[in-house]
Amino acid sequence: MSVLVRKEDAHRLVDQLRADATWDDLMQEIYVREAIERGLEDSRSDKVTEVAEVRRKYGLPE
Repeated sequence: MSVLVRKEDAHRLVDQLRADATWDDLMQEIYVREAIERGLEDSRSDKVTEVAEVRRKYGLPE
């Protein structure tokens, strides 16, 4: 599922980069922003798993 992006948000993201930013820096920022947006959408859609459940599944201490 692709997350829709508004031009204003894309411009703001680019404007916040350092003056000497690389393409890799831009791609990292896009990746992080997209991951956050997807997580927020999952949360709004109630598509989340409790931390305790994940810990049990992978045998991690709670």
